[in-house]
Amino acid sequence: MLVKTHIRRLLTYRLCLLRFKELGFKKVYSYNLGQEAGVSAEQVRKDFSQCGFSGKKKAGYDIESLLINLNDKFKLDEVRNIILVGMGNMGKALTHYNDHYIGTNVFIVAAFDIDPAKQNRKTGLPVLSMDKLTEIIQGFRVTTAIITTPAISAQNVCNQLIANGIHGILNFAPVTLKVPDNVYVSNINLSCEIEAIIYHLNEIEGFR
Repeated sequence: MLVKTHIRRLLTYRLCLLRFKELGFKKVYSYNLGQEAGVSAEQVRKDFSQCGFSGKKKAGYDIESLLINLNDKFKLDEVRNIILVGMGNMGKALTHYNDHYIGTNVFIVAAFDIDPAKQNRKTGLPVLSMDKLTEIIQGFRVTTAIITTPAISAQNVCNQLIANGIHGILNFAPVTLKVPDNVYVSNINLSCEIEAIIYHLNEIEGFR
């Protein structure tokens, strides 16, 4: 199984390869891809080797072949439906991004909120009450959800999602969720990320 950092690097390489392809390149060398992705050429070769992707020392890597292999590994050609719970400012921003399309063949099919004033079925993305959760998850075969609720309600929402068959959660709520071993959670705390950036800037000698 790939580790989290390896997965993120591979997905970063994919984005870089797409940019090279758009520029008309057919081949790419590990040092070119490394420079674009912010890692060493050795790291690129190691990451690809672990996945069985090969290139030639003088000819480099074939961009199209790499993209096909990466798309196959991450099943990026399959349509994947996800849901979102919490239609505050963050939830609204995510659901309005690129017409509810947030990744390769990834679509937010419905959002949920406990506030009746935020619920609607008539325009754009449907915003539903939580009692429709089971119906949507089963009907659209959803296995992944985004939580953008306040911290106080995030764990309860998480429990409901898991009880209805959700096994992957992207959590924007500023709280650490408790989940079973078979559920994968990725926490994104914007406040912590900003504080970390400020800390690193302050550590740079002569920055201020």
